[in-house]
Amino acid sequence: MIEEGDSIVRLRRRLRMPGDTNPVKRSALRLAAGKRYFTWKRRLYWWFGGVTYAKRREAGPLPYPVFRHDTPTLRKLKDVEMWMQHNKEINLALAARRLSGIVIRPGETLSYWRTIGKPTKRKGYVPGMVLFYGGFKAGVGGGLCQLSNLIYWMTLHSPLTVTERHRHSYDVFPDAGRTQPFGSGATCAYNYLDLMIRNDTEADFQLVLELRDHRLYGEWRSTAAPVLRYEIYEREHRIAQAYWGGYERSNRIGRRTWNAAGELVADEPIAENRALMMYAPLLKAEGSE
Repeated sequence: MIEEGDSIVRLRRRLRMPGDTNPVKRSALRLAAGKRYFTWKRRLYWWFGGVTYAKRREAGPLPYPVFRHDTPTLRKLKDVEMWMQHNKEINLALAARRLSGIVIRPGETLSYWRTIGKPTKRKGYVPGMVLFYGGFKAGVGGGLCQLSNLIYWMTLHSPLTVTERHRHSYDVFPDAGRTQPFGSGATCAYNYLDLMIRNDTEADFQLVLELRDHRLYGEWRSTAAPVLRYEIYEREHRIAQAYWGGYERSNRIGRRTWNAAGELVADEPIAENRALMMYAPLLKAEGSE
């Protein structure tokens, strides 16, 4: 899902004390001005930031698979009508076609939004679910956060370097059947909440994406055989009541790396997450993923 609420919350928090998660309402004019400012700031960075962006595509797959993952595109979520889920598939298919086959050569960076472009009706994008202030609404291009989540998770299992990733500000639905740690995704909002991945290796890496049978499939492939294995884990998971009455969920994500001989060669922090819970902490996980 495109996290429109996340982007607004981040704009507001720039003017507040560190650690304060209490939602504060701002005027629509102030939010619109902030959004326009950060949108143009991003564009200027794309043009003049000195980053070499990945542009080349390969029609055929590179020889070596690095990591594969797939996620369901139709999910029964509490109070979410299924037409939003079906529209999400349309949006995901359009964005996946823009990204699939792109190759990150050594020293290059992949920008999620620079490659996809702005999702608009003219390009075929339709209204899908957009998270907004801890709830949801329909918005053109809604659902693309599932794609950024998938790419981020796959990248954590590769030697590629994530140079920009944004955490979710809200925990909207209770856990049910979760297979990945809380906070292991990457939220997105065009264009200033981006996902950027740099290739600091000597090999080429190719992103391959496909949507079929109501599942989103992704894979990183390379010109070099993988020699490292990665494990993503969670620590310091905590649910605490904030001073203003709401609940906040937090954790830290780490990564262990093993070489071909099975030796642990690295154990590093990856991300720190904090999100406002939009449900009671002990609520039974019913009607959600």
